[in-house]
Order: sequence, then structure tokens, then C-alpha cells
Amino acid sequence: MKSMKRFILILLSVLLLVTSSAQAQKEKYSSLQEALFSAGQLNTGGTPANINWIEEGNKYSFTKRDRLVQEIWVHDVRSGKEEKVFTSENITFPGNGQPFRYNSFTWTKDYERILFQCNFNPIWRYSGNSDYYVYSVKDKTLDLIVEQAFSAEISPDGGKVGYGKDGDLYEYDLTTGEHNRFTDDAKEKVYNGRFGWAQEEEFGLVQGWSWSNDSKYIAYWQSDETEVPVYKLTDFSGQHPEYMEVPYPKVGDNIPLVKMGVIDTDTGSEKWLDIDLEGGYIPRIYWTSKPNTLAIMWMDRIQSHMRIWFYDVSKGNRELVIEEKSEAWIDIFDFFAGKLHLIYFTDELQEFFWISERDGWAHIYHYDYEGNLINQVTSGEWEVKGIEAIDTKNKVLYYVSTEVAPTEQNLYQVGFDGTGKKRLTTAEGNHRVNVSDRGQYYFDSYSSVNKPSETLLMSSKGKTIEKFSDDSRAMAFLDSHVYAPKEMFSFTTTDGQKLDGYYIKPIDFDENKKYPLVLDIYGGPGSQGVFNTFGTNGWHQWLAQKGYVIASVNNRGNGGYGYDFEKIVHRQLGKWESHDFAETASYLASLPWVDGENMAIRGHSYGGYTSSYTMLTHPGVFKVSLTAAPVTDHLFYDCVLTERYMGLMDDNADGYKQSSVITHAANLEGYLLLAHSLMDDKVHPQNTFQLVNALNMAGKDFDLKIYPPGAHGLATDMTTYLLLMQQYTDYLDEHLK
Repeated sequence: MKSMKRFILILLSVLLLVTSSAQAQKEKYSSLQEALFSAGQLNTGGTPANINWIEEGNKYSFTKRDRLVQEIWVHDVRSGKEEKVFTSENITFPGNGQPFRYNSFTWTKDYERILFQCNFNPIWRYSGNSDYYVYSVKDKTLDLIVEQAFSAEISPDGGKVGYGKDGDLYEYDLTTGEHNRFTDDAKEKVYNGRFGWAQEEEFGLVQGWSWSNDSKYIAYWQSDETEVPVYKLTDFSGQHPEYMEVPYPKVGDNIPLVKMGVIDTDTGSEKWLDIDLEGGYIPRIYWTSKPNTLAIMWMDRIQSHMRIWFYDVSKGNRELVIEEKSEAWIDIFDFFAGKLHLIYFTDELQEFFWISERDGWAHIYHYDYEGNLINQVTSGEWEVKGIEAIDTKNKVLYYVSTEVAPTEQNLYQVGFDGTGKKRLTTAEGNHRVNVSDRGQYYFDSYSSVNKPSETLLMSSKGKTIEKFSDDSRAMAFLDSHVYAPKEMFSFTTTDGQKLDGYYIKPIDFDENKKYPLVLDIYGGPGSQGVFNTFGTNGWHQWLAQKGYVIASVNNRGNGGYGYDFEKIVHRQLGKWESHDFAETASYLASLPWVDGENMAIRGHSYGGYTSSYTMLTHPGVFKVSLTAAPVTDHLFYDCVLTERYMGLMDDNADGYKQSSVITHAANLEGYLLLAHSLMDDKVHPQNTFQLVNALNMAGKDFDLKIYPPGAHGLATDMTTYLLLMQQYTDYLDEHLK
């Protein structure tokens, strides 16, 4: 028995030496720049770009680019044939002869025309003005519709293009070439069909108007920002700096006043719908399959009370269909999962589906148009992230959920009545899918910590139709380069909560050595930083090569783990996130190869908030905090998001005080690096400078890096991005080694 144990120990030692020798023979990154830019080789290539399902999901269009030439192709899934339907080669902009370039495009209903968005000029973070052109696939002609419009959309019947320009709404007839103006009451700070900064940013929509299914009506928001405070930004360039003005309502401020209008596109007449805002918001509208019927979602200011009204826009009367209340906030979309809607209507059925957390987990509920619950479609201690397709003919839903594990998302199908559930994506790992209109086909891009990503085109019956990319490029790179993989771990906190995380061990790892640790986090409500995916972060690979352990964790407040896990942070942001980061640090420090005396925490945006908050409320746990673009006091952030999570200031004054980084400035121990851009219109530099003042007044030393231009991401180009990451790395080297 002893001989066998000795043999096994010798064998393990030999394997370790062989592995170490193999790693030693592989190429290492020569610089941070090479690591950041070469890490792209860890991703697969060859997946079609800009996929749009067309012709009821039997075909899809995609784009190709050859240097400056842009092409659009159509692929027939059933036959496998492809056809090029557009090329920008030898096409110029009408009137000026410049080579044609586009930013995005959409199809008409008959797929005979393409609407191009060109010459985009940003306004806020997601919105801007663009020129719109229509292209005839048959005639190969290109015509200008409108210059510098805020948005444009083809009508469902394919005959018209609605657009918003200079705060008013218009229509262009594709047959006659005529323009019709619908509204004329826009003025400074009053807009038809678009939103202010905060509602666009925090409710996820840019276009503030919508065609009815029959193309007869356009419903739109009118936003009045007259009473919204303005925040000014400058990068101090030039002899006399110019200031950018952002209407930005902070906690307790006046929010934009909105009205809902409906335009009859045949007559041009409009009417205002009778809605009492009660100081709240209208974050969503949906045209239903019932003629002349618009669904309008109302929420109170703290977003814990929601109503869905059905309006008959021809008569103006309304009916309350759904009302929901929560102790915390109600989610109506999932930014981090890329789902703009959690309520789903179809064009064919007078039924709808809604993803609600009413039983403690996000699940699908099936309703009729009278607001009666037909059935709960899914159930269990896991979450539905979104519905991907609805097959009304066969009464089947296609949805993504966390049923396998919170760190993995998979595609399922299930009947409207909840029967016949089937898992479609069966490979280990996290799956990102793009499903056809009726669910008959889907693209599946997936990876795991042990396997680089690949992309397949699949049928919902389980047949692999085409493999677009595999892991061969990544594996070839790994054969010649050192690589430190992610390793999943779980542990239980001292208060009994299980948390999931991953760590990356250093290159040439020696279990008899101790290594400094970098906990790289975000931590915001509904987000998630740990998935069972292949690691492709170049900075992490560089740190691993330099002898660091890198880790992350899904803290309380994150999505994917149910209502109680996420909503515990309600009205007390920072408390549980920082608690879990400190607990994670304690757990990792208990591992024999982690140097618990030399640990850092790093985060950007909400991660900047939690990294600095953790540093100050759990002093001595982390020696270093790398903090970028932090919210240092929630009073400084926009009210749409902040009041959703913290409630009203008058009702939660102590919660606001305790959640502020500034409140705890005097607790600083160790080394704090702050970085911010002066042109950050999302998290204003006011946050960092107020913290700077509090630290100064407390006699605490720290380091500050200012990027005058750069917006919320700080860096403006590759040079400044490389500089920022080098500053982070140098700071870690200086204080942890």
C-alpha cells in the first residue's frame, strides 16, 4: 500500500514537471500591449456578422467586409444557397460622389428594399442623428430619404418610413416619395418620439415611437425636460473651454414629464391618451394583436409598482389588465442579458407572456387579454432570462434559462401550457443563442472554462446544419503560447450563503509559493461576472504571467440566483456586495498559495463604486484598490436607476448616507488609485472630486489619474487604453510585490 502511494506521488511529480516543462517551452507575452492585443486569438472567428432572420426564419441575412467594401448576403437555411444582395463597391452617396458607407440597415417586409442608416452623429451614449437611404434590391437604386434624423423605421406593411427629426415626427411614402409631417410642437427641451438622457440610459430604449401592427397608427412619447436640471462637462481644451450640457435628473430632482400621443397616419390627426403619471414613468408600450389596442406600462417613481393598461386608441378608453407590486424593484428588462423586454405580445394571438419574479424566481406566465392568468409556463429554483421565439402555430416557446446552473445559460423549448419542455443546447458551458422567428433554427455560440468557443447553426430538432467556427484557431494559439485557464470554485460565507467564483492561477504555478491576488469585480444589481466560459481577457493573462492570482465572484445583488439573492441589496447598496467581496478575499486567502497580505480589488463604474466602498468599509482586507469612474455617492447619480434600487431620499436618508463611499473616507488603509474622465456623462467626475475632497479632509493619501476626454470608458484610443492598463499594472507591481 505504501509502495502504491509512493508510486502515485512520484507519478504526479513527473506529470507536474512535464507540464511545467511544456509551459516553459511555450512562448510568453513580451509586453502588456502584446497580451492585450494578441488575446483575440483566444476567440474563434468565422461566425456570420450582423445576422437578421428573414422570410419567417427560413433565411437569414449577414454581412461581409472586404477592406472598405460592405456586402449583404442572404443564406437559405433549407437549401444552403447564398446570394449577394448588396455591395457598396462602386456605389456613391447621391449628390456628392463620396463612397457609400453605412452604419446599420433594416429590411422592408417584402425584403425588396433595404433602409440604410449612415453618417451617425452621436447625441447621448446610444442615440444620435443619421442620414437614411433606401436601396432597391431589384433595381439597385439608392435614394436619400432624410438627412440627420434621430430615428427611422419601416412600417410593418413595408410601404412607408416613419422618422423623427428635430423633435418632430414625419412619414415618407416609399411609393410616391412624399413626406408628411405629423407633429409641429417640438421646441427646446420638448421632444416628440425621443427621450432625455436618463430615460434612454436606464430604460434601454432610444426610439420613442412605435408603428402599430397594421401600419395605421404611430404611438409616441412626448418628453418635456424643461424642469430637469442640467449638468455641464468640459475637458478644458482650447483657450476658452466649451461645455457640454446634459439634462440629468439626480435623486429627488424633477424628472421629464411625458405624454402619450397617437397619430392616425391616414388622416394625420393625433390624440393624447388619458394617463395620470402619478409622478412615475411610462417605460414601455406594446401594440397588441387586437385592432386599435395599445398596451401601456406605467411604473411608480421607485419602480416597485407596475400597471399594464390596454388603450383603444380609436375611442380613447382604457382597461387595466395587470397590476403588480413588489417589496423591492420590478424588472422590466435585463440589460446584462441583452433582453430589452420581459413582456411578449404576438401579432396572431390575443394572449401574451410575462417574465415575473412573483414566486421568488423569474418565470414565464401566460395571460389572456382580459388579464386572466392562463397558466404559469415554467417553475423551479432557477431563472428564465428571456423568451427568444414564439411559435404561435404549434404553441411552443423558446427561452433561455439558468436551470443547469446560474453560471450557465441554455436554450429550451416548452409548450404554452408548460408541457413538453426540452433542453436544446446540451454541451457543457454558457450558451449565447440567436433564434429564428418561429424557433425552427438557431445559432449557438458557446464555451466553457475548459473549451474555447465555437458557433453552430442548429435546427430545433437537434440537427447540426453548419459549423461556422470551432476552437481550432484558439487551440493552435494555445499550442504555442502559455495560457492560464479559469477554474471555477464555490464557497459558503460565514453567514451561510453559497457564492460562485473563478480564479486564474499564475503561469508556472507552484503550489508551494504564495502569490498576490487581484479580485476583478463589477457587482451591480442584476449583473453577473462569473460564467462557465473560456477565459479570453488579455490583461488577466498578462497578470497571470507576472505571477498574480486573478479572481471574480458572483456577489449578492447579482442576477441568476433568484429574488432573495438579488433584491437583498434594496435600499442598502454596497453593504452586501462589499461583505461578499471581503468574504471572498478571506476564503481565497485561506488557500495555501494565496498571499493574504497582498490582495487588490479592481472595478470600473459600479465596480468602481464597490471596489472603493469595500476598501473603506472593510479596511485592511485589501491592500490596493483600483477604482475607475466610481459612483461615490448615489445622490450624484441619475434618479431613474438610483431610486429604483435605493428608494426615495426622504424615505431612506440613512440608507443613502451609509451607502456613500464619501461617508467612510476616513477609514482608508492601504493604497487607492482613482481614475476618471472629465467628459464622463454617465458617472460625472463630480463623484471622484467629492471623494478626493473627503479624503483630503481626512488626511488620507491616494493617487489620482485624470483623462480629460474619454467619456465613461476613460480611454479615447488604443494609446490611452494601453496607458490606463499599464498604470493599473504598475500600481499593482509597486504595492503588492
